[in-house]
Amino acid sequence: MIKVSESAKKKIATLMSEEGFDNMKDFVRVGVKSGGCSGLSYELNFDKSKAEDDKLFEDNDIKIVVDKRSVLYLAGTVLEFSGGLNGKGFVFNNPNAQRTCGCGESFSL
Repeated sequence: MIKVSESAKKKIATLMSEEGFDNMKDFVRVGVKSGGCSGLSYELNFDKSKAEDDKLFEDNDIKIVVDKRSVLYLAGTVLEFSGGLNGKGFVFNNPNAQRTCGCGESFSL
C-alpha cells in the first residue's frame, strides 16, 4: 500500500529515536487532510497507538498506520526522503495525484 524508501527509513528511524519512539514497535501515522494550495495535504506524525479503524502496513521495517478515510488517496504511494542542500525532506510520490504544488506538500485528484 505505502512503500518506504531506504533513505526515508533511515531518517524515520533517527527522528523516532530522537523523539522517544521505537521504530520497531511504534508507528508512522500518514494521512490526508483538506488544505494546502492544491486542495489536499499530507500529514506525517509518529504514534504509539493504532485506532480500531486504522489500516496497518509495514514496509522496509517501518510500521505505517493510515486512517480509513486516507487509504484510497494514498494507495501506491512511496515515501522518500530527500536531503542535501536543495532537499525537501520527506516526499510523497503519489501515483493518484493529478496535480501537486511546487513544494510537494499538497495535491489534488
